[in-house]
Amino acid sequence: MGKRVVVTGMGVVSPNGVGIPAFLHAIQNGISGIKFMPRYQELNFSCQVAGMPAFDWESLKTKNYISEVVFHGLKGTNIGYGLVAAMDAWADSGMDCETEEPRWETGCVFGNSIADTEAMKNVIAKVDNKEAKKLGSRVVEQAMNSGVTSYISGRLGLGNKVVTNSSACATGTQAILMGYEFIKDGYAKRMLVGSTEHVDTYVYGAFDSMRVLSRKFNDTPEKASRPMSITAGGFVPGSGSGALVLEDLDFALERGAHIYAEVLGGSSNSGGQRLGGTMTAANSTGVVRCITEAMSMAGIGSDQIDLISGHLTATNADRQEIQNWITALGRGGDDFPLTNSLKSMIGHSLSAAGSIETVASILQIVHGFVHPNINFEDPNPEIANLVSLEKLPVKMIKKEVNIAAKANFGFGDVNSCLILSKYNK
Repeated sequence: MGKRVVVTGMGVVSPNGVGIPAFLHAIQNGISGIKFMPRYQELNFSCQVAGMPAFDWESLKTKNYISEVVFHGLKGTNIGYGLVAAMDAWADSGMDCETEEPRWETGCVFGNSIADTEAMKNVIAKVDNKEAKKLGSRVVEQAMNSGVTSYISGRLGLGNKVVTNSSACATGTQAILMGYEFIKDGYAKRMLVGSTEHVDTYVYGAFDSMRVLSRKFNDTPEKASRPMSITAGGFVPGSGSGALVLEDLDFALERGAHIYAEVLGGSSNSGGQRLGGTMTAANSTGVVRCITEAMSMAGIGSDQIDLISGHLTATNADRQEIQNWITALGRGGDDFPLTNSLKSMIGHSLSAAGSIETVASILQIVHGFVHPNINFEDPNPEIANLVSLEKLPVKMIKKEVNIAAKANFGFGDVNSCLILSKYNK
């Protein structure tokens, strides 16, 4: 059976709220964090809105997240977001930041999509101008994908497995699943897990060139992300980070830790870019298999799922995702679980999406509510024909949520699904 794994701390840097209290208030009240970005207008991007956290970078120093020496290299990067979310989750778990010896029982799995491309632009410019000696000694830390886990584990002295994963939009849920598996199988007592993303101008421009971003709501940014809507015209890139502290249940109880929820199990697979799956589209057979395997690993039946936190990006894939859930669960119409997409409020935070959305899922379990799908006043009729619209709420619903399924499906046809539960002694 393995060890039971519980969540004892959470941290979040989201476009609609930095810190758990602000984030909780935002998702309960359907507050959008998507804003017009004048810089993107100057660059002639078709999509000129983004989900960008309103973050005080000076707090990295004043709140002792990091030293003055390394501050300037992390301002406006995925490492900075990830470090803040991770440190907040650690503090929320009741643990002290300082330690003389490595914490051999504790590891870290934290993911991201890409290294700091704006930092690399400066590297390229200086090298091309034969000014490599002016680069400074910390640029390598910003260039390597493992920069985020290196900073987190170094700041907290984590001595167990330290892993940086990267599976596009599936990264966050996959990181949480990996940390869960390390604890369940007895390799660690505690894991700090999550993911982070900073969508800089170069990453943003790459997606804009694909014409997959929302382009018709630049004047009304809060309406730009429209999952499951007939007027959905593409996703809105977002930035931020989510982090969780996972612990062996007995280990957590022994130290008197506060327990938010339990991770019952999960699954991660790939559709192999076969049977209709491509670099950018999920193979439905793989998605269904991932969801059913997650339920099997968690030891639950599909009728026990109260809430689906969908991937649902506001693209043409939304309809197929709903169909995949129906197939996997054997539930449709009025019997479909309540379902929402946090992306309606914060956009698609790429690698950070799964971890931020998992924090939102756990908050719904803890506080007994289902957050709204904003901008859903004009449902896609193909989706409305599959499930009752009452199952896709446009206003917050107060309801006990015992079990939630959180899934993400990433570029490269990679899938991940978690089953989260209220903690029951």
